[in-house]
Amino acid sequence: MDTSRGNAVVAGMLFIVATVAGVLSLGLLSELLDDPSYLTRIAASENQLLVGALLQLIMAAACAGIAIALYPVLRKHNEGLALGSVVFRGIEAALFVVGAIFLTLLLTLGQEFVKAGSPSSSHFQTLGVLLKAGFDSASTEAAQLAWCLGALMYYYVFYQTKLVPRWLSGWGLIGIVLSIITVMLAMFHVSTATSTIDTVLHLPIFFQEMVLAVWLIVKGFDASAIASVSAGEMSPRPAAALPAG
Repeated sequence: MDTSRGNAVVAGMLFIVATVAGVLSLGLLSELLDDPSYLTRIAASENQLLVGALLQLIMAAACAGIAIALYPVLRKHNEGLALGSVVFRGIEAALFVVGAIFLTLLLTLGQEFVKAGSPSSSHFQTLGVLLKAGFDSASTEAAQLAWCLGALMYYYVFYQTKLVPRWLSGWGLIGIVLSIITVMLAMFHVSTATSTIDTVLHLPIFFQEMVLAVWLIVKGFDASAIASVSAGEMSPRPAAALPAG
């Protein structure tokens, strides 16, 4: 298996891991965090919250891994955008880790809240609101924006170079633009991560990334696109003209 083929398989598998971990994490955590009595619910559902936090960490590792796996191939076509995608997806991964830290802090706060007798009005609620807002800002808004920017870069390179079919990379570009819209809506509190409009606008990129993952695992990158770059690297440079006289 050549290097580009191996990178394609790894990237495809990581696309699946990141998506599955993200969906499962959202399902587990939204049930807890959307509950009006979330501090009490979190204290009673420690394992569920910790699994959700672990899935956030798995998603962080997979997201960073995608850009790292793609970088050796993309840099031969556009080194600047290839490096940019690594940077932004690395930022995304770091923000997911920050989100997981906020979750563990919420767990501690919920346990202390229950020990204090669940007072109806106290600093616990204030801290809870701040920690929830921190989690939403890191994992839902900032991390998704970093993901969109990083993905936009490698989908543009895909479309420009035909490393994958243009119908697939074009679908990715459209899906990412729709996802950027959802992030903007969330940042301005027009929608939430579990709202209908957010789900609908995320569906195109969700299905596209699953199709892309299967394509990369089964078919890999286009051989002619890889060969054209290799040929360009191997072709001799013209000799410098000798001075006259």
